[in-house]
Amino acid sequence: MWARNWRSLLWGSSRLWISPIQGVRRSLATMGSSGPRPVPLSYKLLDGQDALPPVVFLHGMFSNKKIFQTEAKTLAQQTGRKVLIVDARNHGESPHCPDCSYEAMSADLQALLQKLGLGPCVLIGHSMGGKTAMTLALQKPELVERLVSVDISPLVIPDLPDVFKIIPLMESLNIPEDLSDSQAFELLNEYLKPFVTDSSIRQYLFNSLDRTNGKYVWNVNSENLQQQKQLLLDTLQIQGVYRGRTLFLTDSHSPFLPPSHYPKIKLLFPEVQFQNIPDSGHITHIKKPHEFMSNILSFLS
Repeated sequence: MWARNWRSLLWGSSRLWISPIQGVRRSLATMGSSGPRPVPLSYKLLDGQDALPPVVFLHGMFSNKKIFQTEAKTLAQQTGRKVLIVDARNHGESPHCPDCSYEAMSADLQALLQKLGLGPCVLIGHSMGGKTAMTLALQKPELVERLVSVDISPLVIPDLPDVFKIIPLMESLNIPEDLSDSQAFELLNEYLKPFVTDSSIRQYLFNSLDRTNGKYVWNVNSENLQQQKQLLLDTLQIQGVYRGRTLFLTDSHSPFLPPSHYPKIKLLFPEVQFQNIPDSGHITHIKKPHEFMSNILSFLS
């Protein structure tokens, strides 16, 4: 809520499948014939025209739906579309669950779209949210009108920065209760500077700091995320191809979407286009908000 004032992440049997990416195989978890059990996600839906495909924003790891509330409002006003922002499981106000798999997060989203009666959607996912969006598009392409992935590859990334180093830093926070919101953010900013040099990442982390019963808490189920770290960072090994229009936004210097991955990505998403936003880092929508929205609006038009 107030964090945004700093700127106005196939199921089935246990058989093995071959993915469209040659040499990538997947051992599907044994979860029963109905797949992962969805949990009821916390969400906010902005109203719009039924004739236009709705837009769904999916946040990255350690964040929540509030990170996209400004973009959601702008998009709803400028396009007349319904816009949905969602807390992924283990984030924000959505339930905590030991299963952090992308199949489970895709099942959650499918259940929510069915509940809300939303037809084929435009999915816009950042980082973990991008991999969730890709999973749903590959599993259920009929539910996805277009796909936007923000600075993340569906493939495992060598030499990836250790994003999980943030967990002990955030868990060790002890912010005095008598501080105002702005004072709390200033304190957190100074605390994180020696460890997180990118100011856009620090601002991103502020988004999940909430005040509950007078105390500042980090609203992330870090224990479950840490336990399934390798699952979250691994290659998406989903059988299927998504042939709808697809946009991958990135920074040419980002380690999260190396150009060497482009040929294999094109096998999964044949209609993909790659758009570079210079100096946007990993948190594109915070570091380069105008360029981010300009590319989204252009892609939707």
